[in-house]
Amino acid sequence: MKLEELGRLSVDEFRKTEKLPVVIVLDDVRSLYNVGSVFRTADAFLIEKIYLCGITGTPPGKEIRKTALGATESVEWEYVEDIKGLIGELKEKNHRILSVEQTDRSIDLSELKIDSTQKYALIFGNEVEGVNQKVINMSDACVEIQQEGTKHSLNVSVCAGIVMWEFFRKLSPPN
Repeated sequence: MKLEELGRLSVDEFRKTEKLPVVIVLDDVRSLYNVGSVFRTADAFLIEKIYLCGITGTPPGKEIRKTALGATESVEWEYVEDIKGLIGELKEKNHRILSVEQTDRSIDLSELKIDSTQKYALIFGNEVEGVNQKVINMSDACVEIQQEGTKHSLNVSVCAGIVMWEFFRKLSPPN
């Protein structure tokens, strides 16, 4: 199908569309390609906002532009250096803080109860180190994606896509 036939929203229409009560927090994500990919997926699943923290790169940038394909124009975003302060602000705004990380107390994503009346902040960490332990300690819960293969982790942008899809699937009204 041609782009016009897909019936996609314009950037202005996207900005006016009701979003999911979900924000994404990228903390110390090194790869600008991963950042751009998360933007593109956030656009696809009507994510409210992306927060970029720590060493995470910000738009513009050719690597982000290459994978975001314009989503940095549609998805609201903000750079916040201190993630701990951001978590405090999000908690004050009644967001449930979920770190996406494998821990001894992680909840499997498929078993996570997602409440349509709740706001969520989904935190994704560094490609090598994952979510910082201090951030995990501030979180309401940790969520992980069940994996059965030989590898113990997923690329952060792939992981973010799976988690965003699950929230979109469970929070979107039926067509």
